[in-house]
Amino acid sequence: MVVEIPRWTNAKIEIATDEKFNPLKQDVKKGKVRFVRNCFPYKGYIWNYGALPQTWEDPTMVNADTNAKGDNDPIDVCEIGEQLGYTGQVKQVKVLGVMALLDEGETDWKLLAIDVRDPLAEKMHDIGDVEKYLPGLIDATRHWFKVYKMPDGKPANKFAFNGQCKDTAYASQVIAETHHAWQRLIQGKIPCKADTHDISVANVTINDSPYQVNDGSHKTETAVVEEKSIEGPDEKWYYIKASL
Repeated sequence: MVVEIPRWTNAKIEIATDEKFNPLKQDVKKGKVRFVRNCFPYKGYIWNYGALPQTWEDPTMVNADTNAKGDNDPIDVCEIGEQLGYTGQVKQVKVLGVMALLDEGETDWKLLAIDVRDPLAEKMHDIGDVEKYLPGLIDATRHWFKVYKMPDGKPANKFAFNGQCKDTAYASQVIAETHHAWQRLIQGKIPCKADTHDISVANVTINDSPYQVNDGSHKTETAVVEEKSIEGPDEKWYYIKASL
């Protein structure tokens, strides 16, 4: 996985899929950089949060189990090991399970995984082991995703499978499906149209991709950064009334 947001931090860093070569950037909305709120008792993100490269949740396909299209992003990962990650870190992880968030009517998979170097990694093999060794974390994860947008006036998020966290075998199937979707995308089998997706598919390493470029444009010596309205994170605690 690629770590976007280290545990306990609030800055909403993500892969900018609509920009050339998909850099990591802090998301901007209405000219302001974005931070997630602190929803009591959580401080920022409660895991090292990131994504699996070479996966894509296809917005042109309806998932048979969730009855919703993909959200047009790489598949998200919640890494639950004890080490604090850093933005841009590449972690080799063991996948333990997956939840299906329904974010504004779109399927938004959330993998639970652990760094293979973590002391607990050799003891954890499936989602039941998470509850055994880290009791309460699955419930906290479900609750976090349910309420984290509510301080901004949005409704509680919903889940497929009644919020159940599916096992490793199911998670592996989801990863395979989203990887195959990415392959179709990067090989030009899914048209690049505004009403289909806004993914920038330029790349320098995929030999069978019609979007491969070798003009050196991925190398930059200087970066021009558009100045935004910069504000710090909202350090208040938000007390949200919502059941687990």
